[in-house]
Amino acid sequence: MSRRRRKKHDAGGVEVNLTAMLDMAFQLLAFFVLTFKPAPIEGQISLRMPPPQPVVMARTKDKKAGDTNKTVTTGLDSLVISAFPNKSGGLGTMQVFDQPVATLAGLDAELRDKLTAANTPFEQVVIQVHSGLRYDALMSVIDICTRQKMADGKPLSKLSFVELDPDAK
Repeated sequence: MSRRRRKKHDAGGVEVNLTAMLDMAFQLLAFFVLTFKPAPIEGQISLRMPPPQPVVMARTKDKKAGDTNKTVTTGLDSLVISAFPNKSGGLGTMQVFDQPVATLAGLDAELRDKLTAANTPFEQVVIQVHSGLRYDALMSVIDICTRQKMADGKPLSKLSFVELDPDAK
């Protein structure tokens, strides 16, 4: 005698196709992610920050109290480079302090002369960038700066950026 297995049937149950529901959910997610455009107020916040002043924290030892955690803030001597765009946003004119520099090779030579001098007071380079300058043009200036060596033979490691006023030229 063999037993017959009975097939159990759900009484009135509805089968939900989970694959179709997941497909629709991901399509909706992709649609909203790709079409979302944040309002300008959400995308960029304009802050009025105080002007940058380069400083370095140095630890000193107070001989009287034996305190080694006392920090003294001292200013860094900065070499200032200004980069301005041409009409298309590429690299136009440059200045080292107020001295104009025509080309990237000229900037390289000028920085090499100023930073490798034995009595150089400069500890960092500050690049003042006009807001109309394209990113690739700024990166070419940064590339020149990062290749520089200091008077002690170490590479330049302190590089700061300041945005220039758009009306400045």
